[in-house]
Amino acid sequence: MSYTDYIWDLGGTLLDNYQTSALAFQHVLRADFGVDVGFEAIYDALRVSTEFAVDKFAADLPEFIQLYKTREVADLRSPILFPGAIAVLDAIVKQGHRNFMISHRDDHVIEILKAANISQYFTEVVTASNGFDRKPSPQSIQYLLDKYQLKQAVMIGDRNIDMLAGEAAHIDTIYFNAVDDQTKVTHKITCLTDILSL
Repeated sequence: MSYTDYIWDLGGTLLDNYQTSALAFQHVLRADFGVDVGFEAIYDALRVSTEFAVDKFAADLPEFIQLYKTREVADLRSPILFPGAIAVLDAIVKQGHRNFMISHRDDHVIEILKAANISQYFTEVVTASNGFDRKPSPQSIQYLLDKYQLKQAVMIGDRNIDMLAGEAAHIDTIYFNAVDDQTKVTHKITCLTDILSL
């Protein structure tokens, strides 16, 4: 491993949450608003961002976001990690390195990490409650770089905004399951355990 500090995105990177989130999104559209949108369309939109999906399918639906978030939180009580997630996090810590997380979610993300049995692997988790601008802003990464004096850090994520945030913070990036081949990245991987050989 050539890095000492790993800054992770959660959803779509460590946590395989898109299916759960898309089902919750679809359920709320149908059950609460009588709107029928296909699962694949919602899934693809959520891969871009939650805001994108809401703007596309529920922009004019009052209280949709609150109902969706409530349903999603309930459904994420049993989080599913991508294969290799625990092995990679554990190997990083055993080698004396550190893991950090940046999430757009509120402090509920801490409960998700605990439910997934991975909270112990993180030195710090930055959430929406910290008040930083959302990615692709590099503010949350810069906060970690400054606070912990990170010298060999890398940003790991599954979306363009994760890569743009890392690039803006002048650190290397690892694009997991890339859906956008146009984004400038340091590494592309399709399996989390590939990180151990970088």
